[in-house]
Amino acid sequence: MLLEALPGQCSVVLGRKSAPVHYAFEAAGRWLEALLLRRSRSATSLSAADAAEGSSSESEDDGDEERLELEEYPLLKSLDPKEWKTQDHYLVLGLGQLRYQATAKQIKAAHKAMVLKHHPDKREATGQRTGNGEDDYFTCITKAYEVLGDPVKRRAFDSVDPTFDSSTPTRGDVKSGDFYETFTEVFDRNARWSTKQPVPRLGDDASAFEEVDRFYSFWYNFDSWREFSYLDEEEKDKAECRDERRWIEKQNRAARAQRKKEEMVRLRSLVDLAYSCDSRVRRFRDEEKSRKEAEKRAKADAKRHRQEEIDRVRQAEAEAARALREKEEAEARVAAQHAKKEKETLKRALKKERQRLRAFCKTWSYFAEDEAESVRMMGEMEKLCENLELNSLQDLNEALETCGGREAAHEAVGGRLREVEELLERRRVEEAEAQARERAARGADADAAAAAASPGGDDASSATSAAGGGGGGKAWPPEDLQLLIKSVNLFPAGTSSRWEVIASFINSHSLTPGVRRSARDVVAMTKHLQKLDPAQKEELSRRANERLHSGGTLAPGLDRATPSERDGQGVSESIAPAASESPWTAAEQKLLEQALKTHTGGGPERWDAIARAVPGRSRKECMRRYKELVEMVKAKKAAQEAVKMNKQK
Repeated sequence: MLLEALPGQCSVVLGRKSAPVHYAFEAAGRWLEALLLRRSRSATSLSAADAAEGSSSESEDDGDEERLELEEYPLLKSLDPKEWKTQDHYLVLGLGQLRYQATAKQIKAAHKAMVLKHHPDKREATGQRTGNGEDDYFTCITKAYEVLGDPVKRRAFDSVDPTFDSSTPTRGDVKSGDFYETFTEVFDRNARWSTKQPVPRLGDDASAFEEVDRFYSFWYNFDSWREFSYLDEEEKDKAECRDERRWIEKQNRAARAQRKKEEMVRLRSLVDLAYSCDSRVRRFRDEEKSRKEAEKRAKADAKRHRQEEIDRVRQAEAEAARALREKEEAEARVAAQHAKKEKETLKRALKKERQRLRAFCKTWSYFAEDEAESVRMMGEMEKLCENLELNSLQDLNEALETCGGREAAHEAVGGRLREVEELLERRRVEEAEAQARERAARGADADAAAAAASPGGDDASSATSAAGGGGGGKAWPPEDLQLLIKSVNLFPAGTSSRWEVIASFINSHSLTPGVRRSARDVVAMTKHLQKLDPAQKEELSRRANERLHSGGTLAPGLDRATPSERDGQGVSESIAPAASESPWTAAEQKLLEQALKTHTGGGPERWDAIARAVPGRSRKECMRRYKELVEMVKAKKAAQEAVKMNKQK
C-alpha cells in the first residue's frame, strides 16, 4: 500500500507492476543425489548408523553433522587379510566415490560405520560366521583405517592410487580431437599432485596471454608431492639388524627416486606436447614477432625521420652558406672589377703622365749638350717614370709646364731625381740590413747546432778542428756527422752487427786522421742526434754538405767516381759534383732506378736516355749518382766483411 502524499506534494504513476509468473522447481542438489544413491545401491546412511549406535557423545552436533553415504564393497568379505597392501582402502571403507577428496572426519566416520556393521562381535550376535583372529576380513577394514587415518601413510597410498589414470595423450590424439577438450581433462586430473593450490586452468581459445603464460609457467615449474614409498618391496621393520635395515632403506630410496624421475618425465612430456600443440602459443608468438617488427620499423622510421631532418637542416645550412658564398663572390668580383678599373685608370694616367714627362724632356733635349749626356738623361728620365707615383708625376709635369725656361725645368727634374736617388738608396740600405740580419740568424742557428752536436760542448769550428781526441770525448766534425747520418740510413735496423758495421764504414771513409770510432761512440752520437731539434738537424746537415762541396775534399770512395767503359764509352770528362747540385729526392731516386733497369744497353746513348727519364737531372748528374750508389754498395759490403773478419779473429 502506497503512502499518502504530504501536503503540497502530488503522486505520479511511473509504471505498472508485472503480472505474476508461475515457476516449476525441480529436485536437485546433493540431497537428491544421496537419495538416488540409496535407492539404486541400497547404501546405508551414516545418520541411521549413528542413530542405531545411540552414542550421542561421539557424534557431531546435529546442526553441523554432514550426511555421508557409504558404498557397499561387494568383494569385501572375499578379501585376503594377508594381501591387505594390494587392496583399495577407499573401497573397503565405502569411500570409493570420494577417495582422495575425503576428509579425515569422513574417514573416521566411515570406519566407525564399518565397525558397527562388520565387527566380528556384531556378526556373532546376528548369527553370522566369523573368521579366526586376523584371518577375518575385518582385518582389512582395520588396515584400511590405519593407512587412511595416518596422513603420511595416506599420502603414500594416494600417490599410487590404483584408479588414477596416468596416461597422456599423443600428438595423433590432438590432431584427431579438440585440443582444449583433450588436455583440460588431463591437466585437471594431474592437478591433484600439486603442492600449490589452486592450480591454473588450461582455459580456452579466448584466454589472454597472461593467463596462458601463467599456466605454462606453473606447469613447467610444477612441484609435485607424489612419492612412491607405498610400493617399497622391502619393509625395513622386518630387518633383523641395522645393516640390513640400511640396505633396505638404500634400495627403497633408489626405487623411489627412479619412479619420481619417471613421473617428472611424464609430466614434462605432457606439458611439452601441450605447449607445442597450443594454437594460442603460436598466435602469441606471431603477435610478439609482429609487435617487435612494428617496433623495429617504428624505430627505423623515427631514425629515418631524424636523419631526414638533419639532412634538411644541413642542406638548408649548405644552401645558406652557398648563397652567402655566392654573394661574397659576387661582391668580390665587383670589387675586383672596380679595383681592375681603378688600376687600369691609374695605369692609363701613369702612362699619360710619363708620356708628358718624356715629351717635356724631349722638348728640352733631355737637358743635355751632347749625345752621351742625352743617353744618360734618358735613363734618368726612365728612372723617374718607374719610381715616381702618379701625384708626383702630375706635380712634376705641372711644374714643367709653368716653368719659364730650360734652366727652371732642369732644376725641377734634378730635384725629383735627387729624391728618387735618396729613395732607392734607403731601399738598398734596408735590404742590406735585412740580409745581414738573416745571415747572422742563420749563422747563429748553425753554430748552436754544431755546438749541440759536439759531446764536449764545442762550437762548429772547434768541432771541425778537434779531430784527434780520444776515448769518449772524441770530437765529431761535420764531415763525420754526415758520414754517420749516411751510414745509419745505409745500414738499417736488422743488419747483422749493425753498429760495428757503421763504425767500420765511418773509419774507412772519414777524413779525420788518427781517429777511430767504436760501436759505442756511434751509438752515443746517434742517440744524441735523435734528441736534437729538427731545425738543428737540417741546418747541421746543410752546413756539412756545404763544407764537403766547398772544401773539395770528399771521403775516399765517395768523391769523383768515373763511369766504366761499359757505362760510358769515350767519356773522359770529369763528373765531380758541382757545388750547387741539389740532393736527390726519393722520387728522383726511384725514377733513376727504373731507368737503369729499362735501359740496360751500353754506349753513350744509354745515359742520354736515362737523363731524359729523370726530369731535372742532367746526364752527368745521373752518372755521378749511379757511381755513388755503386761505391756505397761496395763500401757497405766491405764494412760488413771487415766486421766479420774481426769477429773471426
